[in-house]
Amino acid sequence: MNSNNLTTSVDRRSMLVSTASTVAGVSLALPTATCVQAAETTEDRTSSIRVTGLTPTIFHDRVYMKIDTNHGIHGWGEIKGVVPSVAAALATSMFELLENQNPTRIEHLWQSLYRAERNQRGGAFMLHCIAGIDMALWDITGKLWGVPVHRLLGGPTRDSIRVYPSAKAVKLGSGPKPHSGNPSDIEPLVEQVRSAREQVGKDGAVMFDAHSAIPPAMLIQFANAIEPYDILFLEEPAVPGNIDVFRRIRESVNVPLAAGERDRTIWGILPYLTEGVLDIVQPDCGYTGGISQIRKIATIAEAYSVPLAPHCTQSYLGMTASFHVAASVPHLLIHESYDDDLFAKFIHPKWTKQDGQVTIPDGPGLGIELDEAMMSKLAKEARGKYHWRGPHYLPDGSVSDY
Repeated sequence: MNSNNLTTSVDRRSMLVSTASTVAGVSLALPTATCVQAAETTEDRTSSIRVTGLTPTIFHDRVYMKIDTNHGIHGWGEIKGVVPSVAAALATSMFELLENQNPTRIEHLWQSLYRAERNQRGGAFMLHCIAGIDMALWDITGKLWGVPVHRLLGGPTRDSIRVYPSAKAVKLGSGPKPHSGNPSDIEPLVEQVRSAREQVGKDGAVMFDAHSAIPPAMLIQFANAIEPYDILFLEEPAVPGNIDVFRRIRESVNVPLAAGERDRTIWGILPYLTEGVLDIVQPDCGYTGGISQIRKIATIAEAYSVPLAPHCTQSYLGMTASFHVAASVPHLLIHESYDDDLFAKFIHPKWTKQDGQVTIPDGPGLGIELDEAMMSKLAKEARGKYHWRGPHYLPDGSVSDY
């Protein structure tokens, strides 16, 4: 290229830049140093952020956990379903694995926590604690980048989340009452389902939770008796883990079967899917190891065309974490969601519930505001000895499943 061509090329390039900068008399601003500086600042903060503290607060039957960072951003998580004093101690001990780590390396930290103790891997205490930590890490990362967690998961796939209980969706259960297998126990349970169907109408949803407490033979009789009432699903028809029993039930009934709240990892859920014994999967964000694991369960279930109906008995904190996952998956059926005036006094989520639908959570991170002073005050008032939920006994004094 000769010098004349080079000059022409440069002049054309200058003209194009000049033209692009001004169209119809309107100046089009090119990226400024301020924009670049802001991007660099976010990048720098992401690279330099570190975990500096972990504070558990026991609140009766659960633990609220705060993770602090050197940038003044903190995240919240909830641990439920295990003895709170043990959970608080275990979470405090696990801080050793988090201190000075970058909280945005969520998957790396999940693997580090999960694999830290080979003899405790996969256990309920470990996974429930990891769940609380994982929620907090996602909360921190969303706040750091100024986006809701569901945006980090791929963005919302729906405009709202269908939840129960509501006026048009009810769940019944066998309750903690043990069942010894007496056929006469079936009649009142069937009547519950019939009455619920009448209550919600033909277009409503009726669910029944067997709590793994009904013996398989009796469960099969019950499931066939309620088939005319078109239930959405029959939950926990058998004790988790025994695929052969699930298969026997699946081959004997036509009602949709759901389970998964106590199968805490992708490895626990996978056999149900490969064997085709479940119609609906019910992972719990607080039991599975948090957002990181429940989203993987959702992906595997999607591959088998099995919808999600997340189990959730946590307060608004853990519930909101689960809502972010529910908002981002394409195959959500319905989500469990209970209101509680006590937790509403100090946990303020950025979503609303109306007519059995929850709006997509808003705000950076999990999108909750937590009043720490009120939480501490109420925690002291709620403090008391933890009481085990069982055991439950049959009429002859033997121990029953529940």
